[in-house]
Amino acid sequence: MTNFENAMTIMTERFAKDSLIAVATTDGERLYNRIVDAYYENGAFYISTGALSNKIKQIEINPEVAVCALDWFSGHGIARNLGWVLESQNAEIRAKIRKEFVWYDDVNNEQDKNCCFLEIRLTDGMLIKDHHAIRYQIDFENESALLSENWGEFK
Repeated sequence: MTNFENAMTIMTERFAKDSLIAVATTDGERLYNRIVDAYYENGAFYISTGALSNKIKQIEINPEVAVCALDWFSGHGIARNLGWVLESQNAEIRAKIRKEFVWYDDVNNEQDKNCCFLEIRLTDGMLIKDHHAIRYQIDFENESALLSENWGEFK
């Protein structure tokens, strides 16, 4: 397997479930950061949220975000509001999120058209394994990754 394939396997193992990540946004003047529940799939994190939330308002100003997970991943991505959770184009991701987020129905009012999904399509990131023994510098856009072992140089 390639470095990228190995990194994607680890990303899926770690984050294709209810995962806590920090999402940093900006309104053009200040930086904001918050912890959210996210689900990872094929190079993107998905979050259920409200279309009137500050994070969505900030993303409308600047869609570039930074993310960080306790499970040894940090990176950047482009965020976008996928719209109301009950729109037909959201059916597949809705089913997956509802399965993984056991609390979903307790905190989301799907009848509210402001109940939406946020997608963060990753552009780059650093994935760490075995307490820094293995590090992947990932380029999601070009589907490539550099590997560094034992604090060595990336290859």
